[in-house]
Amino acid sequence: MANRVASKPKRRPDYATLGGLLVALSAIVGGLILEGGSLHDISQLTALLIVLGGTVGAVMVHYPLRTLKSGLLRLRDVLFEAPTAKPELVEVIYSLAHRARRTGMVSLEDELDKIYDPFLRKALNMAIDGVEGAEIRRVMELEIAVHETRVEQEAKIWESAGSYSPTVGIIGAVMGLIQVMKNLADIDRVGHGIAVSFVATVYGVALANLLFLPAGNKIKMRARLESEVREMMLEGVLAIVDGLNPKLIKDKLEMYLDSGWPNRRGNG
Repeated sequence: MANRVASKPKRRPDYATLGGLLVALSAIVGGLILEGGSLHDISQLTALLIVLGGTVGAVMVHYPLRTLKSGLLRLRDVLFEAPTAKPELVEVIYSLAHRARRTGMVSLEDELDKIYDPFLRKALNMAIDGVEGAEIRRVMELEIAVHETRVEQEAKIWESAGSYSPTVGIIGAVMGLIQVMKNLADIDRVGHGIAVSFVATVYGVALANLLFLPAGNKIKMRARLESEVREMMLEGVLAIVDGLNPKLIKDKLEMYLDSGWPNRRGNG
């Protein structure tokens, strides 16, 4: 019964993220080498320090410390993915519906400790306590909305970093050009200095478009998929409260299994 999902699914590496970064970096470095360049041409610690330090500083000014901390921890959703266990959840709700129909809603109280997901446990506990379905929906949909808003704020931290880093890269390039202007008498040093100064711009644009902006988008995508799972669980609990046939409940919830994106709340 509920022991099918007694243990929380373990996170595993997100190979799409890791593979995407590898492909992008390989393409950029490979193109540089094919053009006769070398890794030394873009290996500038000073430029990297300026871009990363300036971007982090700007983001720290933009957001409060608590949001920064949670946004940084949210990076795990970019590097790792947690299986949603939707098929298992459908089977659990189906089993719970069977038991509720046979022995009553109160009998489900014994199953609460076996359910790892706090959202499902909370909704089911409200149902066992006799809360009306409309009130359960109102409370749990509010929880979904609050969670989505919080995660979107955490995602915006990375999006903000993606908007700041190219500008900070330009600042680094200008600083490099200032140093170049001091050596105009030596044409060899001028040419080398100009090349080095633009590395900061490369770092700024690359970090924005290969890491920061994609990370923000993936965090929001994970949040939408998590909301879909929560909507599925809520619909299942409400169906149990309404006393629907367990087979009908299962058929209804299985519609979520083929959905790649969240169904809008209120559409069933």
